[in-house]
Amino acid sequence: MPDAAAPAPTAGQPDAAAHVHEVLLVGAGFGGLGLAIQLDRMGIRDYRIVEREQDVGGTWHVNRYPGLAVDIASTTYSFSFEPNPFWSQLYAPGAELARYARHVADKYGLRDRILFGRSVEAARFDDADATWTLSLADGTSLRGRVLVLATGFLSQPKWPDIPGLERFRGPVIHTARWPDDAPVDGARVAVVGTGATSVQLIPELAPRVAHLDVYQRTPIWVAPKVNPSIPRALQRTFAAVPLTQRLARYATSSVLEVAMVSSALYHRELPQLARGAMALCRAHLARQVPDPALRAKLTPDYDFGCKRPTFSNDYFPTFLRPNVDLVTDGIDHVEEDAIVTRDGRRRPIDTLVLATGYKVWEKGNFPAFPVTGPSGAELGETWARGGYESYDGIGIHGFPNLFYLASPYAFTGLSYFFSIEGQMAHVARCLGEVRRRGALRFEPTAEAQRSFVETMRARAPHTVFASGACGTSNSYYFNPHGEATLLRLTPTLAALHRAHTFPFSDYSMR
Repeated sequence: MPDAAAPAPTAGQPDAAAHVHEVLLVGAGFGGLGLAIQLDRMGIRDYRIVEREQDVGGTWHVNRYPGLAVDIASTTYSFSFEPNPFWSQLYAPGAELARYARHVADKYGLRDRILFGRSVEAARFDDADATWTLSLADGTSLRGRVLVLATGFLSQPKWPDIPGLERFRGPVIHTARWPDDAPVDGARVAVVGTGATSVQLIPELAPRVAHLDVYQRTPIWVAPKVNPSIPRALQRTFAAVPLTQRLARYATSSVLEVAMVSSALYHRELPQLARGAMALCRAHLARQVPDPALRAKLTPDYDFGCKRPTFSNDYFPTFLRPNVDLVTDGIDHVEEDAIVTRDGRRRPIDTLVLATGYKVWEKGNFPAFPVTGPSGAELGETWARGGYESYDGIGIHGFPNLFYLASPYAFTGLSYFFSIEGQMAHVARCLGEVRRRGALRFEPTAEAQRSFVETMRARAPHTVFASGACGTSNSYYFNPHGEATLLRLTPTLAALHRAHTFPFSDYSMR
C-alpha cells in the first residue's frame, strides 16, 4: 500500500477512471465519518466517501418523523474524542444528532472528500491488480485499493408484504421517509408496526389525528424514560471541564452495560437481571394502563433482551385516548380506503403509515448492493448460503482489502459509537501493518475467521438468545438460519480490547 497520497480531485466531479484511490468508503453516517477521521490520523489522505444522500449523518439525516430521538443516553451516543457538551436532553432529539454529524464533518474537514448524491450499484474486486471498483448509478466508477462499507444495518426501508397495499388510494408513508407535510392532521390514520420507532411516533400523532389505529404484531418491552433537560449551567460545565462529561459518559455507559448488555450476554448465569428488567417494565405498564385486557395485549411473551427494548413515558397512555385503538388481529388485506383484519372487520383510513423498520437479513441490505470477490462469489449470496460469518465483525475471508462495518457480530450491543471506535482501532492497526509491510492485498485467514465464529457460537448458549424464551419475539437479532449473529456476544470492553490487540497472524498480507 503506497504511502504517498495522490492529488485529490474535486469531490463534486467524477474521478478519472485510471486513478486508484488508497481507500474508498461507502456511507457518510457516523461509521463512515469515524473511519475517515481515522484515515486522516494515519496520514491517508487519498480517500473518497460515496454518499447517496445530500448530507452527512446517515439515519439521522434521513429520519425526520415526529418524536425522533436517540434511545441511548446522549452522553454515550457520541464520539469519545469529540464530545458535545450542548445536548439539550439526556436523550437528545434527532435534529441535534443530525447537527452533531454535520459538526463532526465540518470540524474534521471531511466534506471535500465526500461525493454526495451518488448511489453505488455494485462493488467488484479485481484479482489482477488487487483493487476494488465501485460502479455508480450515474454510470461513473471509482477504483480503490481498500474498500470500507459503512452502509449501516438499518438503512434500507422495509416495505411489508401486505396483500392489496398497492391498491390503497391515500398517502402511504414509511417512517424512514417522513415528509414535512405529512397528511395526518385531522385524518384517520393507521400505523403498522410497534417497534422502537412507533414508541416515539405514536404519542406525537395521536393528538393530531381524528382517529388512530395501531396495528401490533409483537409487543415491545418499554421501560420508564428518565429524560431530564440538561441545564445550561451544566452544559457550560461540560464545555469548560471536559472531565465532567467524560465522567457522565462513564456513568451512563456503565448503567447500560449492566442493565442491557449483561442481562442479554449472561442470561444463563444471571437470569435475575432480565427478570428484574421485565418486572420494571411490567410495573411501568401496570401503573399507566389500568385496563387488564389492554395491558395483556401490550405485554410481551418473550424474554427481555430477545428483541430491542426501548424507553418511554407516554407510549402506553396513548392507548387510553378515545381516538386510539390497538389492533392485534392480523391484517388480511388493504382496500382502496381501508384495512381489513383477519376477523373480517373493515377499518376506514385516510393515511397509512408504515413503521415496519428496515431490511436486515433480506436481500438488498447485507450488503446493500452486490459485492463480488476475486473468486466471483457475491458476499450476500455467500452469507445466505453458507452462514453469516466474519472476522472480528469487520473482515471477511475470501473478500480481500475489505472492511465491512455492519458485518455479523459487529455491534457491541451498547452505544453504536463503541462499535465504531473499536472498528476505527481495528482498521488503524491492520492498515498500519499493511503499510509497514508494503502489502497490496490482505484478508483474514480462514482459520482466524473460523476461530472467531466458533468463539461466538460457544458464547451463544450463555445468552438470552439461546437460554431465554425468544421464539415469539420476531427479532431482527436472529438471521435466517436462527442464529443471533447481529450483536457481538462478548462484553463491550472485551470487544474494544480485542480491536487493539488482535494478532497480525490472523491476516494474510502479501
